[in-house]
Amino acid sequence: MKSVLASYTLSLAVFIPISGWMADRFGTRLVFASAIGIFTLGSFLCGISSNIHLLVACRLLQGCGGSMMVPVGRLTIVRTFSKSDLVRAMSFVSIPALIGPMLGPIAGGLIVGYLHWRVIFFVNIPIGLVGLVMVYLHLPDYREEHRTPLDVGGLILFGSGIALLSYVLEVFGEHTLSGAEMLAGLAIAALLLAGYGWHTRGAKFPMLRLTLFRIRTFRSAVNGNFLTRLGIGGIPFLFPLLYQVGLGLTPIQSGLLMMPQAIAAMSLKMTMPGILAKVGYRGVLISNTLVIGLFIFLFSTIGRGTPIWLIVVEVFCYGFFTSLQYTSMNTLVFADVTDEAASSASSIASTVQQLSITFGIATASLLTVFFLPTRFQSNPLEFIGGVHKAFYVLGGMTLLSTIVFFELKKGDGDGVSEGKSLHAL
Repeated sequence: MKSVLASYTLSLAVFIPISGWMADRFGTRLVFASAIGIFTLGSFLCGISSNIHLLVACRLLQGCGGSMMVPVGRLTIVRTFSKSDLVRAMSFVSIPALIGPMLGPIAGGLIVGYLHWRVIFFVNIPIGLVGLVMVYLHLPDYREEHRTPLDVGGLILFGSGIALLSYVLEVFGEHTLSGAEMLAGLAIAALLLAGYGWHTRGAKFPMLRLTLFRIRTFRSAVNGNFLTRLGIGGIPFLFPLLYQVGLGLTPIQSGLLMMPQAIAAMSLKMTMPGILAKVGYRGVLISNTLVIGLFIFLFSTIGRGTPIWLIVVEVFCYGFFTSLQYTSMNTLVFADVTDEAASSASSIASTVQQLSITFGIATASLLTVFFLPTRFQSNPLEFIGGVHKAFYVLGGMTLLSTIVFFELKKGDGDGVSEGKSLHAL
């Protein structure tokens, strides 16, 4: 069953980098519609799969479609709205996406408990069909006039390197892989990615423009996105363990306690443009990252005697600050990037974001190996103590990630947050 999860992540890692080139060549409308169609078809085939091997193959197809939705959708927004309206647009369109983390755990528990696991995949079908209609009616079609050839060599090097890295991280802790085998996989992945870096030096049209990292705002946003998510990304992994195993709550109760984070992010999303305009990207990202780290430390106080209302308040506040963090980093990526390079910037940001999520879960998994007792069911208090230690580590990692934002200067990103012209910076 682990391969069912790993196959989807592997497919995402391979196809996200090529999404920008496909959008430039075939147009955002066709690529986005194809992504929804492939994802919906893959969901249907997953639902009717008769064995585990067919299910894994269909998950690869599903991941192929899912990989292009976020980068191409983000690219469409960047090209539709001016940079001065980008924060407000990004904040608004991300609200529906927050419904998933809020309803997903509850819906999954209800489906598995009262229906059938296949329904999890069938739920995507009507949503996908509605999405196709909405794309046909409303999505603008952007494409580059001067089409560049596909960087096949770069696709092979980068795609295989990212796929191998994602696979090793996804199966982290599996007993079938020895430590030496995992280290060998990581080493080969590092060599392939280094090979891609060398390849881009001589490539006329590289698949991903690594020269974008020379731009301070882009570099800070992408690197910060990766480093902060190493700590934040492990929280959704640890919370269900703490709630269900440590506190003895049911899966439904655990899912309900995950909702305040998404509710905060949705309800307070429209206040974020004003905060960025007043404080600026440097001030927001430095102070906000510190606050998030402190909140993760605060989660280490949650125990069997903690009132539910206090947990809800802590998670609600944490949800607001993490949402502000994501919005700030996702919009800062495009602050000083030209329209011509927007597709590559979107692909790089989406690739790093996917990797950071996988790294974050792997980090949390590693912490459970070190801190959680093997026979935790017989001693819940010992298990809670182990989760608290994991929170300490993740909180410390988040606080350290603040360093990456200190290279930002006052005024960086003002063209996005305050509506100033980039040429005036």
